Amino acid sequence: MATRIRLARAGRKKRPMYKVVVANSQAPRDGNFIEKLGTYEPLLANDHPNRVVLKADRIKYWLGVGAKPSERVEKLMKAAGVL
Repeated sequence: MATRIRLARAGRKKRPMYKVVVANSQAPRDGNFIEKLGTYEPLLANDHPNRVVLKADRIKYWLGVGAKPSERVEKLMKAAGVL
């Protein structure tokens, strides 16, 4: 089973909020996932502490066992200092 670290949309209409999740690469975007690793709220200010919240230890674990991050999640991890 190939796993990806990617974004799953949450929130309401016109107010997006994303969960950073580990999921099977074949699963739908908002479908079942294995574990929630954090959140991303794009409408908050860039310097707001809750804009990107990540569980660094769990992300490092999943990267260690072979999960590949999506492009957007990789950018978020670099900005948050996880990578």
